[in-house]
Amino acid sequence: MDAMTREPSFTIGVEEEYLLVEQDTGQLIKKAPQGMLDRLKSVLQEQVSPEFLQSQIEVGTRVCGTLQEVRADLKRLRRGVASIAREYGLAIIASSTHPAARYMTQRPTQGDRYAMLAHNMQVVARRMVISGMHVHAAVEDDDMRIDLMNQTTYVLPHLLALSTSSPFWEGIDTGLMSYRIAVWNELPRTGLPESFETFAEYHRHVEILVDAGVIEDSTKIWWDIRPSARFPTLEMRVADICTHLEDAVCIAALYVCWLRMLWRLRRRNQRWRAYANMLIYENRWRAQRYGIDGSLIDYGRGRMIPYRQLLDELLERLIPDARHLDCLAEVTHARTILQRGTSAHWQRTTYKDAVASGATQEEAIKAVVDMLIEETMRGVDPRATP
Repeated sequence: MDAMTREPSFTIGVEEEYLLVEQDTGQLIKKAPQGMLDRLKSVLQEQVSPEFLQSQIEVGTRVCGTLQEVRADLKRLRRGVASIAREYGLAIIASSTHPAARYMTQRPTQGDRYAMLAHNMQVVARRMVISGMHVHAAVEDDDMRIDLMNQTTYVLPHLLALSTSSPFWEGIDTGLMSYRIAVWNELPRTGLPESFETFAEYHRHVEILVDAGVIEDSTKIWWDIRPSARFPTLEMRVADICTHLEDAVCIAALYVCWLRMLWRLRRRNQRWRAYANMLIYENRWRAQRYGIDGSLIDYGRGRMIPYRQLLDELLERLIPDARHLDCLAEVTHARTILQRGTSAHWQRTTYKDAVASGATQEEAIKAVVDMLIEETMRGVDPRATP
């Protein structure tokens, strides 16, 4: 069996970005406490790192062979960061925006890399008070990685809809389920990737930007899905960060099962039908706006189909791969998300209930943050030893 048909390992890595809030007020911090990052690194080593803003912290799992390993490592990382943050009077929230933080008050992390980003992007970078979740799946063959990327753009809106956690921005209900995407779209080299025939063709295009001095390397290409610059993986970046740990594991499981399904087709000399980005962008917008409550375009049928129906059809298609990868429970957890909603639903409900009970806007926002703190740690004991 040659490299083009050999099954990839499909090992998995997940990165999550948390927001740091004051435990007593719920406000997003502006400046990270002195010594906190060193304390985090002493416990979690290379699995924790700073982000562009001092109010953000990023973690990354080890290379995991199963979704059960992903769950265990994410639980350990959430527990570890939350435990140490508590020592400084802080808490973490797994939400793609803070419901009330003002971006103009945020401070970038010190360092040449972040200073260059702030200089080059100006106010666009300052607005990046957002957090996401990235899922890496190992596809060792370069050309296969590009081929699977081309076909995976179709399902990115489906994954975004299931992960939404950013309905608020600076104290305002934006009317969107994922306002994070609106902020993210302001950066260059974001959105859906171009389609390439081979990895060499992709690399040639990257080198044009590098040689022109526009970017240093391909890490500055921030598409919704991209070949990783550091690992032989295909990195999915479209999702909001999931407040519930189990929802994050579900998104990772759906993504890796989708890739394996495409590999099965490839082995039979078949492939998923290619659709123009203009069509996929319509579904991406609808996922951003309506999440799981709306409909997406079924390109084959040429009409709008309720998301819930499309998800059922997707799950049925992925069952053989979920069984092979021993993650059927993780994949079908998507139906649980449909039943009780995403974090964006909980945030809106919490805010409306607080206002209906007589809370001021500030008190209602605090109620949302308190809910996010609690739900971020659901099933994770922050006082346990990481």
